[in-house]
Amino acid sequence: MLILGIDPGTAIMGYGLIEKKGQTLRAVDYSCWRTPADLPMPYRLKILFENLENFLLKYSPDAIAVEELFFNRNTTTAISVGQARGIVLLSAARNNIEVFEYTPLQVKQAVVGYGKADKHQIQYMVRALLSLTENPKPDDTADALAIAICHAHSQRL
Repeated sequence: MLILGIDPGTAIMGYGLIEKKGQTLRAVDYSCWRTPADLPMPYRLKILFENLENFLLKYSPDAIAVEELFFNRNTTTAISVGQARGIVLLSAARNNIEVFEYTPLQVKQAVVGYGKADKHQIQYMVRALLSLTENPKPDDTADALAIAICHAHSQRL
């Protein structure tokens, strides 16, 4: 089973594709897509959409796992993350791929075993669980892999 984890954002959208065979997890492809800050939002969203569409055509994942929108204090960030999530949901629907959503707490518990884990703990466990030689960077990429791992450990497969 191929699971694509997405950490949505308009400046940086992290992605991590993992393969689950039995109890074994393996990283297939992971990185992030970046958009120029000086570009108007519609064009940033277009870049993200095109990158995601090309990725889905290349790999045809079985499922997409995405982080639920977490609203803290910054409404501007929440809105842009919501727009990036919209792109993921639209692209998944266009390609008939089921989407699964997880809260940051669920991801941290699934990967680290502790809901208040910090970025370093998440990176360490992602590296260990996927047998990577180094921590995935940037944080958005590690988070995307963590979201994919969360889904791989979920009962919703």
